[in-house]
Amino acid sequence: MSEYIKTLVATEPRKAELLNLEAVEINADEVKIEVEFSAPKHGTEVVDFRGITPFMDEEFSEEWRSFVPRKNPEEKGIVFGEFQLGNMIVGRIVEMGEQVSGYSLGERVCTYGPISDYVGVNGINNHRLLKMPEGGKWQNAVCYDPLQFALGAVRDAHVRPGDTVAISGLGAIGQLAIQLVERMGAGLVIGVDPIEHRREIAKSGGADLCLDPVSTDAGYEVKKATDKQGVDVWIETSGIGSALQDALKGIGYAGTIAYIAFAKPFPAGLNFGREAHFNNANLVFSRAASEPNRDYPRWDRKRLERTCWELLMNGHLNCENIIDPVVDFETSAEAYMKYVDQSPELSIKMGVKHV
Repeated sequence: MSEYIKTLVATEPRKAELLNLEAVEINADEVKIEVEFSAPKHGTEVVDFRGITPFMDEEFSEEWRSFVPRKNPEEKGIVFGEFQLGNMIVGRIVEMGEQVSGYSLGERVCTYGPISDYVGVNGINNHRLLKMPEGGKWQNAVCYDPLQFALGAVRDAHVRPGDTVAISGLGAIGQLAIQLVERMGAGLVIGVDPIEHRREIAKSGGADLCLDPVSTDAGYEVKKATDKQGVDVWIETSGIGSALQDALKGIGYAGTIAYIAFAKPFPAGLNFGREAHFNNANLVFSRAASEPNRDYPRWDRKRLERTCWELLMNGHLNCENIIDPVVDFETSAEAYMKYVDQSPELSIKMGVKHV
C-alpha cells in the first residue's frame, strides 16, 4: 500500500493546494525529516507562483550572462501541478540512509525544503543540512535564506561604523538588514515602508527613524534627518520604482545604493534625469547567490552562509517578530495565497507550524 505525504503545491498560477503526493523512499545518501516548522520565500518565489518569472520561457545563460530563449520552447521554467512551494524547514531526522554519518535519529535540523509533512535531503557533505543548537529558535532558522541577501547587500554596500543608512522595503530582508547595520554601529538607521506594522517592527529591531513613503516624500525626509547631507548607504529591497527614486534623492553625494530586489519592469515615472544626474550615486546590484562573490576568493557563498547561521544561532539577531503571521500547516494553502500573494501587506514572513 502506497504511503502519501501532504505537500503545498502551486497547481496553477496564483493557486496553492495541499496535495497528497506519493512518498518516495530515501536513498542511501539521504535523510528523511519530519517537518515541525517551515516558511516560504516571499520575494522571487511569489514571482514564480504568479507565472511571471523570466524563467518561464527563458533560461539564464552562464556563458552569455544574460537570459536566452529555452532550447525547447515547450519546456517551461515552472510546471504548475508539480511546483512545490516553500523555502526553509526545521524538523527532526526520522530516517537515515545507510551511507549517512555525522547525524543521528531524532536530531533537530534546518535545511531548504518545501512546506510538507516530510522532506528528504542529501545527508552527505551537505553544508546546508544544519544542526540546530540547544535553544536555537526556529524563527531564526527559517530566516537563514533572507539573511544571506541582507548580509550580502550590507557587504556589497561597504557599510561601516558611523555610516548613515536607509533601508526601503521592510520585509524579512529589510528587517534583517536593519538589525545588521544597527549592531555594527551605523550612525543613523532609517527604515522606509508604507506599512505601519513593519515600521514598528523595524524600530524594535534598531531603526532610529521610520518613514511612510506614501504620506511623505521619503527622499526629502531622509535629507532633512541627515542635515541635508543624505545617507551614506541606501539598501533597496522592495523592487518598487518609486523606492529607487526615493533612494536617488535621499542618497548622499557619491553614496552607494545596494539594490537587492528582483524587480518587475518599472512603470513610467522612474527618472534618472533628476537627482540621479547630480548625486553621482553608486548603484550596486546585490545578489548573494551569484558567484563569484564581489570579495572572492576570501568570501564565497559558503562563507556567507556559514556566517549567517552563526549570527542567527548565537543570539546576535532576533527573528521572532519577523515571522508573522504563523499559520497551521492544514491552512497553509489558503494562508499562502492570502499572505504571500494577494495581501502581502498583512505579513512580514509567513511561518508554518506543523505540530
